[in-house]
Amino acid sequence: MNKIILGVLGSGKGSNFRAIADWIQLKNEKVEIALVVSDVQDAGILELARSRRIPAMYLPPGKFKTKLEPEVESQIAKLFKEAGVNLVVLAGFMRILKGPLLEAFPKRVINIHPSLLPKYPGLEAWKQALNAGETVTGCTVHYVDEGIDSGEIIASAEVNVYGNDTPGSLHARIQEAEHVLYPMVIDWFAKGEDWQYSEETQITQDL
Repeated sequence: MNKIILGVLGSGKGSNFRAIADWIQLKNEKVEIALVVSDVQDAGILELARSRRIPAMYLPPGKFKTKLEPEVESQIAKLFKEAGVNLVVLAGFMRILKGPLLEAFPKRVINIHPSLLPKYPGLEAWKQALNAGETVTGCTVHYVDEGIDSGEIIASAEVNVYGNDTPGSLHARIQEAEHVLYPMVIDWFAKGEDWQYSEETQITQDL
């Protein structure tokens, strides 16, 4: 199996990036992170990457609030191609992709979302689940398309919702599940395993 070369897009602190980088360092020589790109100049993910000597850069996103300028998205695709990237990982990236990157990496752009999709797409999904009175929520890894958390599901992990949960406590447990699930899915790509979303890719976390 060819080595999996990751290009990472992130807007925030980078907790999923950290989990993936730690997993690679400890357990997987078939995966490496080639480049981290952020649309936020002072994003924590950039500092995390630089502290690990992983190339990291900020690109101004342009005038839109929810998506990248097409020229910027094309530039990211070019940078990833030049870096040898063959799997694009969104790690807390807060903008919708609208074409150039998806076209450059068909079926090779993935994201993790803090709910059991298709329930609760969009922002602060843990709050949506809590407000709806759910007893179980979780996180989902999915292929990225041009919609909001609407791409084909790859795998998910369940997280219990407790009666004394706050948005913060629930979100923290969902993030714990994310940090297990995301590396697991990347490992499937590294092993070249075929998958189909099923009960076998529905993972229950005792969190």
